[in-house]
Amino acid sequence: MVKREYWLNRIEKAWERRSIVWLSGVRRVGKTCLCQTLPDVEYFDCELPRVRRLMEDPQGFLDSIKNNRIVLDEIHRLQNPSELLKIAADHYPKINIVATGSSTLGASAKFRDTLAGRKTELWLTPIITTDLDDFNQHDIQHRLLYGGLPPFFLETEFPEQDFQEWLDAYWAKDIQELFRLERRYSFQKFAELLMTQSGGVFEATRFAAPCEVSRSTISNYLSVLEATYVVHVIRPFSSRRSTEIVSAPKVYGFDTGFICYHQGWTQLRQEDLGLLWEHYVLNEIMAHTQSRDIQYWRDKRGHEVDFILTPKRNRPIAVECKWSADSFSPRQLSSFRRQYPEGQNYVVSPDVDQPFSKVFNGMSVRFVNLNTLIIDVLK
Repeated sequence: MVKREYWLNRIEKAWERRSIVWLSGVRRVGKTCLCQTLPDVEYFDCELPRVRRLMEDPQGFLDSIKNNRIVLDEIHRLQNPSELLKIAADHYPKINIVATGSSTLGASAKFRDTLAGRKTELWLTPIITTDLDDFNQHDIQHRLLYGGLPPFFLETEFPEQDFQEWLDAYWAKDIQELFRLERRYSFQKFAELLMTQSGGVFEATRFAAPCEVSRSTISNYLSVLEATYVVHVIRPFSSRRSTEIVSAPKVYGFDTGFICYHQGWTQLRQEDLGLLWEHYVLNEIMAHTQSRDIQYWRDKRGHEVDFILTPKRNRPIAVECKWSADSFSPRQLSSFRRQYPEGQNYVVSPDVDQPFSKVFNGMSVRFVNLNTLIIDVLK
């Protein structure tokens, strides 16, 4: 069982803040394996009926705990999971708990309100750069093609059937049980179209006809996919200038492997790498910031910057993703900086070994690899 050291350290640091850690993420992203590699923990699988019976009396269950570090996996299977965690946080603060479960449970108002101030949330994303060392697989093109779900990443042949099985389980367990949507064909068709057009500007009306549903239903489907971490909705950065795109979001699929699967790619061509690298960079930023608060910029003349980070609103950080640093043109960034002159500019590329800077007509641009971007911007 692979120890993902970065994420294990994140859990340990989260426990320093609060005794309850809510670990979320899509199915098969590795939550169970991660929890089982924590040292000195007692593991409880809440999918098992006998385990659920143990927890029918939360106080009695917590009184019986001998180890002060426990995992409650798939806690959403309990009748009232938030009650158990609230009792633990308030009356058993010496018991450190990692709870995993459906992403929608963590997003629900009742769950948030009951555990407000009592839990630390940790979002386990698909495999990031530091995980590659732990898995002893450093081929970035393999990661882009096979994706970041550990069982798929570890395959030696492209696991087409596994992707379809994941989608079927996602519909049956995440969607049917929690949202009770009725039109499987329409929902899955919409998800498929989003994956094939991943990274593009989203317009709901374009999906209504091929999915045979209304525009409002498409908007509802998008909310469901976002709530379950299957897509990320990236909204435009703007100061509402008439020349800017101010409302149309871009939608990214959660994992490069699923994008390749829906595109029908079993081998990568050179022209595929730039798009997939952009998705990989987005995943990395979200993993380290634990936030989806990332934007893009575009004007009505078609100039675009991949990602805008705003730790300081008046000094937006611009990030351009290039598979090769040599392919960078300053035209897009220059258009952005004419409107927002303050802030750092980055080009992030896998072929940059040592960071360097260039000046283009007075605009300084720093060329970095992904590790350096994280160190410079996010730490």
